[in-house]
Amino acid sequence: MSKNKPQFPLYIPSKGRADSRLTAKALEEMGLFYTIVVEEQEYDEYAKVIDKKKILILDKTYQDNYDTCDTLGNSKSKGPGAARNFIWEHSIKQGYKWHWVMDDNIKLFRRWNKNKRIKCYDGTPFKVMEDFVLRYTNIAMAGPNYSFFVIDKWGYKYGPFTVNTRIYSCNLIRNDLPFRWRGRYNEDTDLSLQMLKAGWCTVQFNVFLQEKTNTQVLKGGNTDAFYSKEGTIPKSKMQVQLHPDVSKLTWRYGRWHHHVNYNKFKRENRLILKDNVKLEDKVNNYGLTLKTIDNGKTS
Repeated sequence: MSKNKPQFPLYIPSKGRADSRLTAKALEEMGLFYTIVVEEQEYDEYAKVIDKKKILILDKTYQDNYDTCDTLGNSKSKGPGAARNFIWEHSIKQGYKWHWVMDDNIKLFRRWNKNKRIKCYDGTPFKVMEDFVLRYTNIAMAGPNYSFFVIDKWGYKYGPFTVNTRIYSCNLIRNDLPFRWRGRYNEDTDLSLQMLKAGWCTVQFNVFLQEKTNTQVLKGGNTDAFYSKEGTIPKSKMQVQLHPDVSKLTWRYGRWHHHVNYNKFKRENRLILKDNVKLEDKVNNYGLTLKTIDNGKTS
């Protein structure tokens, strides 16, 4: 096992999931320190199962001042965007130039190579993605693709990464940008589009994947706040409202979704390599090794 660690902090905004805490468990298994951000009334529940050094209480003023992009005010949950903005500012105050922020329902991370999905047991995925973005002057945000979006039989269609698309659920964000999370729903799509429309690039990695529970499956979080009561159409409508030039409403996978056309950004926003970076024609495997674990699977 390699000793690679991410250089930027890992944050998990969480609500109503002290019992499940999937992402926290995944990071602990990988031997990584993280900070979980919770609302004050839930602190005691999380403190029963997580080291208090890893728990940060959300400053409520971020919820009070959060731009929900609608007129519903406090009549319903404002979603996780306020906590994510709090995290952004917290990482800046800690002196970091980038930060990671992750949904609280990620079961594990995998290395995808030659149609094999190998579970990762250390911080190498984060280290590799960080090193990549730091080679360029104009990457605003990056992160791993969803495992269920990478289909083995179509493996030949995927490169190691995709440029200028939405970054989902596990986001590496550059701190010195003027953008912030907003919207009661679909805040990850909106933030990606804010960045892309301003000429920045995003990078979604296919060589590393996040294995996440499906929408509306795990209790707590947005499932309790929104989807168990109203389904997914309100969030899709908000996306179309905020970005009608590139978004439309569509029915897929048995429920309403938004569809975003990223082609314009893929054509126009180009990665710019830093002047002092020279790409070498050789592979750095970061010390990754395959090992057989107790159930006979490789990792």
